[in-house]
Amino acid sequence: MYSDVKERLAAPFPSQRVQWRAQSFSRDRSSALMVAYVDARTVMDRLDDVCPDGWSFDVEFLPAAVPVARGRLSVLGLSRSDVGEAGEGEAATFKAAASDALKRCAVHFGVGRYLYDLPRVWVAWSEERRAPLEELRLPEWALPDDERSSGAPHVLGALETLRGELPRDVQQLREVYRHLRGALEAAGRAE
Repeated sequence: MYSDVKERLAAPFPSQRVQWRAQSFSRDRSSALMVAYVDARTVMDRLDDVCPDGWSFDVEFLPAAVPVARGRLSVLGLSRSDVGEAGEGEAATFKAAASDALKRCAVHFGVGRYLYDLPRVWVAWSEERRAPLEELRLPEWALPDDERSSGAPHVLGALETLRGELPRDVQQLREVYRHLRGALEAAGRAE
C-alpha cells in the first residue's frame, strides 16, 4: 500500500547521490546559481529499493522542436504523469526527455521533492574548469539520518534555512515544519 512506503520514497538521498549543476550565471560568468538534482538512475534505484515489484513507467514522445516526453509513473496502483524535456545541444535526445519525465513523475510521489526546498546558492565559478570553485554541501536537514551530525549543529542548521523568507504556500510551509521537526527530533535522540 502506498501510504506504507510514502515516507521511504521521500527520504533524503545519500549526499554522494545528489549532484549539482549551474542553472544560471552572472553576466561576467564569475558566479553561478547552483541547483541540486538526482539522475534518473538514482530515482529508479529508490523505486527498486522501496517497492521493487510495485512500480512501472511508460513514456510517449510528443512532436516538438526538441525531444519532449510525457511519462506516466505507477507506484503501487497509483499513477502520476508529467512532461520531460531533453534540453539543448548534443544532450537533446529522446533518452534525456524520457529520463526527465521519469524524474518529474517521481517528484509527484515525493522522490527528491525536498531538493526543491534547498536555499538558492550562488557560488564562485571557474569558466575554465566549467565548475564551481568550492565544494557544495547539502544543509543538515537535507541529509539522511546516518549523515547528520547530532545535537545542536543539526537544529541550528535547520533554523539557518529559515532565515530567509518563509514560503507562502501552505504545502511548502508544511515541508519546512516537517524538516524542522525532524531536526528537533534528531537533536533529542542525540542527547
